[in-house]
Amino acid sequence: MRPSVTYLHLLRHTPFFTVLNTSQQQWVINHSKEWQVNQGGVIATASSAKDYWVLLDGTWQLECGERRYPSKHNDPAKWFLASMVMHDCKLVATETSYVMRITQADMQTMLHKGFAFQMHLDIGQSYYQQILPSDHRHE
Repeated sequence: MRPSVTYLHLLRHTPFFTVLNTSQQQWVINHSKEWQVNQGGVIATASSAKDYWVLLDGTWQLECGERRYPSKHNDPAKWFLASMVMHDCKLVATETSYVMRITQADMQTMLHKGFAFQMHLDIGQSYYQQILPSDHRHE
């Protein structure tokens, strides 16, 4: 993964962030880190830091054993939290993609400040619970 620059004019068109106002989007930029990931690059594993990952552009897939769960930046699984899955799962870019890392502390601060992420988080959580067999997820 290579560090990348987050541009406000692009972020405001990314589904996870479209409902935020400009001030909130700038706060996100100031409290996150964007990365460019080449195809096949591992973004996170179940043992990774407990940070949130948001797919800004491109595609990724959650790989758990032999199972593959692909997603695009406008799908329910456009975000990922490693603590949701068991040890044999990893998040992998399926094409050159741009991802954003947000620490758990910063995500909690944004939610406390009223940033409108809860809908995305709930939809994603529900999706992950539906697709992942219980032997691949933390209950």
